[in-house]
Amino acid sequence: MIIQLHLLEEELGSLPIPSAFLRAAWFMENYNWDVDSARERGEIDAFLSPVDRAIPMVATEDIGRLAAKTLQQEWTGNRYIELEGPARSSPLDAAAVFSIHLNKHAVAKPIAREDWSSLFEKQGMAPDRTRPRIEMLDGFNSGWIDFERVGTEHVLGRRILDEVLRATVRR
Repeated sequence: MIIQLHLLEEELGSLPIPSAFLRAAWFMENYNWDVDSARERGEIDAFLSPVDRAIPMVATEDIGRLAAKTLQQEWTGNRYIELEGPARSSPLDAAAVFSIHLNKHAVAKPIAREDWSSLFEKQGMAPDRTRPRIEMLDGFNSGWIDFERVGTEHVLGRRILDEVLRATVRR
């Protein structure tokens, strides 16, 4: 998925028009999948590892806000805008937030890499789509996927993980 977006950036960036490319961090809302397991078993499935390593995350609301603001601006050339939330978070942080808002102890349970594909398929993902998702997770876990910082604008969003997961739990 990340490689496809990079290729798209290269192609669109070669056009003779001003372009802005938003590079968003890991979506905090990815934890929406974990509400039921946190509530029922006190566990969230952790694909990011190690589970205590904080990575850049961002709320989708912040992505929308930045996209709307950017569309109202004028510029020339290409802009590369990297966006993350105000604080980096880990799966352990997410489990702690679930514990507070569910009033039940929750832990981040690491999922063995060899089980990812079958688990994703059980969740409804088409078998031919698991490889790109696994490649993306491998990229985050290895540190290969990270912000460039050089030649980019780096923006911090407003929403924190606690706010996003509190809203998710209340739904």
